[in-house]
Amino acid sequence: MSEVLHRDEARETAPRPGLRLVRLVRPRVGAWAVAVVLLLAFPFYLDRFWLQAGLFAMAAAIGAIGINLLTGATGQLSMGHAFFLAVGAYGYCVFAADGGDGLTGLGLPTWLAAVLAVLVAGVAGGLFSPISGRLSGAYLGIATLALVFIGQHVMFNAHDLTGGANGRDVPALNLFGLTFDDREVVVAAVPFGSAEKLWYAGLVLLVACALFARGVLRGRPGRAMNAIRDHRIAAGVIGVPVARHRAAVFVLSSMYAGLAGVLLALVFQRTVPDYFGITLSLEYLAMIVIGGLGSVSGAVAGAVFVSLLPQLLTRYSDALPLVSAPGTGGIAPGEASRYLYGAAVVLVVLFLPGGLAGVAARRRARNRSAQTHPGEER
Repeated sequence: MSEVLHRDEARETAPRPGLRLVRLVRPRVGAWAVAVVLLLAFPFYLDRFWLQAGLFAMAAAIGAIGINLLTGATGQLSMGHAFFLAVGAYGYCVFAADGGDGLTGLGLPTWLAAVLAVLVAGVAGGLFSPISGRLSGAYLGIATLALVFIGQHVMFNAHDLTGGANGRDVPALNLFGLTFDDREVVVAAVPFGSAEKLWYAGLVLLVACALFARGVLRGRPGRAMNAIRDHRIAAGVIGVPVARHRAAVFVLSSMYAGLAGVLLALVFQRTVPDYFGITLSLEYLAMIVIGGLGSVSGAVAGAVFVSLLPQLLTRYSDALPLVSAPGTGGIAPGEASRYLYGAAVVLVVLFLPGGLAGVAARRRARNRSAQTHPGEER
């Protein structure tokens, strides 16, 4: 009789599955709601510097998601990501410009120019995909590195298309009658310039890209990509079309890079060849290593860290030790940022193999275990 009563009491005191689910879901929903409200409210309260920094981070996050699909999820090392960003940025300029500055321009509607620039970046990735299907590891990395040098040569010498070393102006995006330029539009007594307008466009693009990539990784294509990454021969034996998946992921990654290039061009308002060099490709590799290979949220976190670090060091260089403007005896902010995220890469590889996404996943697992089994000792 006492055993029966004890079992009944245990049943009453044990947390029900529905209550466990509510406890797990409610904090996450609340955190996401707060994040959404803050992101939507930022243009009303932040100055232009912070909005531009956020837009750079959004563009970097889109590009990082693309290279994470290629390198993190499929195992194809790419050091030519900067080339596809340049294709997107310059492709948008060529399609959207009207040729009034003496450079080649087709004068297409800017929204169509953006779409075509992304498609051209995808085509460029598709043209390279047969090479990527035959190479792997460091050999593929070296082959993609050649794309950066080829792109740099074209950008510096094809003056009619790129404007040469001085670059070319970027036409403002016009969408549904709204022009994303510095002509102010007053919203709730707050003047909206180009940064405020582009903020919402960048936010929509980032969310759409993240959700699409997450769906790809969680579906059958994602399982096939992971199988190719872990063991390409075994994946082919079990029926995964390895060559087709590798080519498709390369095209998709190139399109993500092209979209990131278009957004960067719209934020900078001018494209210059020097920006799309080997350093940019290395920064994208650092983003996905720090954030976590094969993770969409990790790519976003790594992109925010790597892209915001030099801007913050530049803004607060006067208050930071050893960091100062170039030529004044200290370390330049850009150089200091490379030291810092280089050190972050080393620390992640040594102590956090899953990156920032791995840390967050382990913390969620511990919280879930603690809420599911509150009486157990850890």
